[in-house]
Amino acid sequence: MDLGALSSGLLTGLREGVEAALIIAIICAYLAKTGNRREFPKVFAGAGLAIAASAILGLILYVQVGGLEEPYEQIFEAITLFAAAAVVTWMLFWMRRQARSVKGELQAAVDRALDQGSVLALAVLAFVAVIREGLETSLFLVGQANSADQNAIWILVGALIGLAIATVLGVGFYQGSRRINLATFFRWTGVGLIFIAAGLLSVGVHELIEIGAIPFGGQTLFDLSGVLPHSADGGNIVGQFLRAIFGYSSTPEVLTFAVWLTYVVVVLYLFLRPMKPTAPATVGAPA
Repeated sequence: MDLGALSSGLLTGLREGVEAALIIAIICAYLAKTGNRREFPKVFAGAGLAIAASAILGLILYVQVGGLEEPYEQIFEAITLFAAAAVVTWMLFWMRRQARSVKGELQAAVDRALDQGSVLALAVLAFVAVIREGLETSLFLVGQANSADQNAIWILVGALIGLAIATVLGVGFYQGSRRINLATFFRWTGVGLIFIAAGLLSVGVHELIEIGAIPFGGQTLFDLSGVLPHSADGGNIVGQFLRAIFGYSSTPEVLTFAVWLTYVVVVLYLFLRPMKPTAPATVGAPA
């Protein structure tokens, strides 16, 4: 068992799964509050369809990458890794900005769906709400699996465990549990995903350097293979764990290390800095 790959997949599945579970919990709690529990099956059907579509897309992407020949495999793999890092970065900052207004927007959307009286309205609402999380998760997991090579199965196992935990937490959200501080949860899991995304970026750059698509920065910056090898051949579990979580390499190229370090420093600073308070609306003086 590759503990690093398992942990990486678990963090991704847990973080993305909690976001999707929170969305479904908000919708179902509002339906229950307004006396519309009978609409639950429509919500679950839409969410289930979104999860299935995301899983199929992820499987297609993973199989397509593995079926290509060099150098097209490396090029497509690099594109997938870059896209996964970009999507998760966008998701982190979108959630950071929109977290306070998501509940109200979802409840307003539920009201519109109920007013329309359509059988598919709520199913479509749940599908659209969950498909974004599902596509992000699939793309991110495909990127992690491509970078993990032979240990891709443990990425999937970890993701399934994370999604199972997220489902349990979703039930707690629906029942009104306050035991989990969501702000703290999203903050620290976000930090973990930033390091994972940085690793995906560096692996993607490595793939392009390897096939000569990037003609500079390919010199080895340092060599720690004798102390902390990243490959399974070295027999060092710590190195394998760091590679799966952070994209660690015992012999990094100058450019891959520079990309990794730049991404971590810049994105961590932007993600952790305090948000500016929203200016309250001004109220005119009475006549």
